Amino acid sequence: MKHLLSLEKLSRADMEAVLQSTAVFKHERGRHTRQPLAGQHWALIFTKSSTRTRVSFEVGIRELGGVPTFLSANEIQLGRGEPIKDTARVLGRMIHGAVIRTFAQADVEQFAELAKVPTINALTDDEHPCQILTDIFTVQERLGPIQGKVVTFVGDGACNVPASWVFAAATLGFELRIAAPPQFQPTDALLSRAGSCHAFDSGAGRDKVRHFNFTGGGKVLCLENLEAAAKDADVLYTDVWVSMGKEAEAAERIKILSGYQINAALLQHAKPGALVMHCLPAYRGKEIDDETFEAHADTIFTQAENRLHTQKAILNWLVG
Repeated sequence: MKHLLSLEKLSRADMEAVLQSTAVFKHERGRHTRQPLAGQHWALIFTKSSTRTRVSFEVGIRELGGVPTFLSANEIQLGRGEPIKDTARVLGRMIHGAVIRTFAQADVEQFAELAKVPTINALTDDEHPCQILTDIFTVQERLGPIQGKVVTFVGDGACNVPASWVFAAATLGFELRIAAPPQFQPTDALLSRAGSCHAFDSGAGRDKVRHFNFTGGGKVLCLENLEAAAKDADVLYTDVWVSMGKEAEAAERIKILSGYQINAALLQHAKPGALVMHCLPAYRGKEIDDETFEAHADTIFTQAENRLHTQKAILNWLVG
């Protein structure tokens, strides 16, 4: 039985299969005759709020012939303290698959183990695999194969989105640069999980760079210097500075990350025609300025639309 719980555990062949299928589902939308979820009921179990994830999965499941049932944690017994292991063993007898958006990665993994139905991680504090597969598809749609490209992530480099980017870079063989203050860079422990690599440091002070060269050809560079991180990049990417569940830290995070913004000045260091991407929601004036956001709105909202097509490909891959 297949699950999508983490990009860390997804092979290159499976990533590429999903990406190839995404292109087909996007091209054939409204005309495809395949109904791989016909007769199936899928539960969407969300303890974190959502716009794009909820709508894209509900629409995608219906377009593939299935029936989605949205379950907010506040409306089911999870919200009153029922353990995830009990919820899993009940729902597993009634549904054909589950999409879970929650805080703890362990909850998604335990659900998949005990429910014994295909399970998708639609976001946890540790990873956001559906988002990054979508992002890679969007890059390839605009720029061609991601192998050999440079993706620069700007901002909180220690959250779920850059973590999934790390696993993707190590597996698919492209260069990921994470521009963040030292306390907001991914840990050596996380980077070591991405695969066998040669790790070393160069420079000092603000110019220090932590290098991780993976045997599969991928590279991850962690650095403070924004201009160096953006130099000749194919993609500049950012996310909110205050992720869900981190609201109590908002003031301190904003203070530390205030210089880590994508704007016109930073974009000058990237390649001509570089993509600007944001997984949304965006807080203009913080991680990205309004002018740059609007100048690249077509890319950003195509990226959002592609969640639907990528997640249909994921669903199809799971039940295929």
